[in-house]
Amino acid sequence: MVDTNLAGAYRVAKRACGPMMRARGGRLIFVSSVVGMTGAAGQANYAASKAGLVGLARSLARELGSRGITANVVAPGPIETDMTAALTEARRSELLAAVPLRRFAAPTEVAAAVAFLASAEASYVTGAVLPVDGGLGMGH
Repeated sequence: MVDTNLAGAYRVAKRACGPMMRARGGRLIFVSSVVGMTGAAGQANYAASKAGLVGLARSLARELGSRGITANVVAPGPIETDMTAALTEARRSELLAAVPLRRFAAPTEVAAAVAFLASAEASYVTGAVLPVDGGLGMGH
């Protein structure tokens, strides 16, 4: 889990940074999770790997900002996917009860957040965590 979610992201960012530095600009966007901000019982490895992405992005934001490179994080909450569709009705209800908007996000809503961070309109946004979680992690 940690190797895939955190070390994998580090390796990809390391490879991408060289060309971005030569170009004097670029966007690094990491996909974390609300669980990385709040923690979850039985998910210490997942939560740690997703929280680590925040530290990675913020370190890279400080290191690479002078070269026109931004580094940000999108932190989704529950998303309507095959995985969440396979949850029991009781578990879905439990999750939905914790989300202030009382629904799961559509994948397109997460994609829209990523597209914004990749856009010219986000050129002054770096080191940020953008929650797309229906308010689940409010305050984090």
